[in-house]
Amino acid sequence: MPDAPAAVQFAGYPESVTLRLAVVCAVPRGGSTIVTISITDDAAIDDSELVETFVRASGPGGQNVNKVASAVQLRFSLAASASLAPDILVRLGALAGRRLTKEGEIVITANRFRSQERNREDARARLFELIARAAEPPAPPRRKTRPPKSSRERRLTDKRLRGRIKEGRGNPELS
Repeated sequence: MPDAPAAVQFAGYPESVTLRLAVVCAVPRGGSTIVTISITDDAAIDDSELVETFVRASGPGGQNVNKVASAVQLRFSLAASASLAPDILVRLGALAGRRLTKEGEIVITANRFRSQERNREDARARLFELIARAAEPPAPPRRKTRPPKSSRERRLTDKRLRGRIKEGRGNPELS
């Protein structure tokens, strides 16, 4: 049974960045549970499509800095994703920029926080925000228009007038 969608505020993000996330279904399959995360009405991904690895982070960490792997590398494979529509995948690849590898994976590294859990939330929030932006349909192309005949004539008349004014500024002829 689907849970009600909820607006989620992630730690470290401004209040304007809220994402609508909902667990659409949790289906037991072969001893494990498949969880689907709904990002928008059109975009939902399986939790199994996300691969998280934890690495040591540079920067602040106190006594734990050389002991705990608090940074998170979140990987999402565009090529292997069956849950997103092809047009969303194309826009997602374009939005990913340098985070997209040659193998077609989006890699998001999060190490802003000292705790692994907050970095994990941060990486997921950034990926979900990217997918939400890709799920928005592109703006319709600009409709080409021509200037009307009256404005073209007005422009040419004004040019002639300016030309005559400038012509009168020259040195007077000496006779």
